[in-house]
Amino acid sequence: MHTTPDSFANATGHRFESVDVSAYEASRVFNREAIRNLSLADQLLFEWFGKGPHVEARYACVHHAFEQYAAAQPDAIAVQHLGNSITYGELNHQANRLAATLVSHGVSTGDAVALFLQRSISMVIGILAVLKAGAAYVPQDAGVAPQTQLRHIINVTSAKVILTLGRLKHLVPVPDGHVCIAIDEYVDEPAADNLDIAAPLSVASDVNADNRCFILFTSGTTGVPNGVQVTHRNVSNILLTEPGSLGMRPGVKVAQMLNIGFDMAAWEILGSLANGATLVIRGEGFAQVAREVDVIISTPSILATLDADQCRTVKVVAVAGEPCPKPLADKWAAFCAFHNSCGPTETTIVNTVQRYDPSAGRLTIGTPTPNNTVYILDEHRKPCAIGEVGEMWAGGDCVTAGYLHNARLTTERYAADPFLGNGRLMFRTRDLGRWTPDGELEHLGRVDDQVKIRGFRVELDSVSAVLESVPSCTHAVALKLDSRNLAAFVCPRSVDTHVARQMVAAALPYYCTPSLIVAMDAFPLTSRGKVDKRVLLNLALERLEEQQRQASPVEESLLCEVRA
Repeated sequence: MHTTPDSFANATGHRFESVDVSAYEASRVFNREAIRNLSLADQLLFEWFGKGPHVEARYACVHHAFEQYAAAQPDAIAVQHLGNSITYGELNHQANRLAATLVSHGVSTGDAVALFLQRSISMVIGILAVLKAGAAYVPQDAGVAPQTQLRHIINVTSAKVILTLGRLKHLVPVPDGHVCIAIDEYVDEPAADNLDIAAPLSVASDVNADNRCFILFTSGTTGVPNGVQVTHRNVSNILLTEPGSLGMRPGVKVAQMLNIGFDMAAWEILGSLANGATLVIRGEGFAQVAREVDVIISTPSILATLDADQCRTVKVVAVAGEPCPKPLADKWAAFCAFHNSCGPTETTIVNTVQRYDPSAGRLTIGTPTPNNTVYILDEHRKPCAIGEVGEMWAGGDCVTAGYLHNARLTTERYAADPFLGNGRLMFRTRDLGRWTPDGELEHLGRVDDQVKIRGFRVELDSVSAVLESVPSCTHAVALKLDSRNLAAFVCPRSVDTHVARQMVAAALPYYCTPSLIVAMDAFPLTSRGKVDKRVLLNLALERLEEQQRQASPVEESLLCEVRA
């Protein structure tokens, strides 16, 4: 069947002036049988919108990109932290030394090495040393993670070597038969003659794109933490191609603000070093480093704590990890390139990106990144027509290697990709979304955020979106209190909660109006920089109990009715 651009536009309501649809049909790669439930027009758009561009990453392994810059610019500053710095040449030298020591302790390709430490130059040396030894690093903030979690990670990864800092050794469990090395103390020691700095280069020569680069563990808030196995192919695909490289290059300063156990920290650290930039590691707060750098990678909640007016030298901002309020995007996009991104750890940091244009007025999560795919599917895993709401599944080179030693969960969340075929996998993100007419993804909340209130289905993100349109409101969160009531939190404290309640009541059905709205200066954050909803929920329950204690008998009766 031959379809002209004009007839295609008429059939779909989309207009793409330069497209030869017949030629596009001939180049289709999605399995036609898997999309045959769609009209021809939607079949073409399902692939057209859902497939990122094909781009070759410069290197198969991300540390090889770093080594190229270490050779090309040995005197350039690689990392800065609290007044100290290290050049690319010296960083490469120290990482080689430590890698040789790891190999001497039996670390080899495919192994895992635990990194239980905190942000520092030594942290970066440790990451590179592990990769050079051919192993995967397993990062945790030793000052935050409980020892029970650290022990679990050591056990499940079979890591025999643990890297830490001297001041944190007392926090790190070291089982019998394991080796613990304080990187900062090791770096201060003179190199032994038998640990030639070139040794790790030959040892790691058998590392390939399918070997693990790092293993990231979930926070464990819903039970035992699960380790997501991220390969070199996964990492290089996002960090060594645009837009994931974010313009990082020699001479550019990149902030390192996030917890090392968070996948976006790899975006900061490895992204900077693999592109020849300078990584600037923060101290106690976020503000100082934000004023000094060109590139910020952050969660929206952390970005919201910064004064944008004090950060006018920033050229690029990328946010991910949670929904971004439009007022926040508008503020930063007014003076820098603002990238709104999305993707769980299992799809390697982010797998969709939008370069936000405030004049366009619509904040989306953009389009698939290179060599990746996104599918909007129904509950039967069948493709949804363009514009229909469904669940987002991710395919392509972003899909990680599953959960470590948890075949049951891997089977639940990863599935054979019927669109790409050839043994490829796709991942169930549990995010709801739909395609816009011009091929961008609208994020419509989480499957988990669809709650029942008084028997009606409510999307919590839709409530938050209305609240964020209230005058002066910069961020809002809606939560389910019980089967009949919602609670909401807004920032800053100056937001008029009475007006906020009226605006929700005017925009949404009655059962979407929160029974309690609390205005705050700032939201509590988890160690990974996201809004801590558990703390907010406990606060909401405390507020209702306090109101009930202080209420008159009539008011108390009404409050009991609200909570009934």
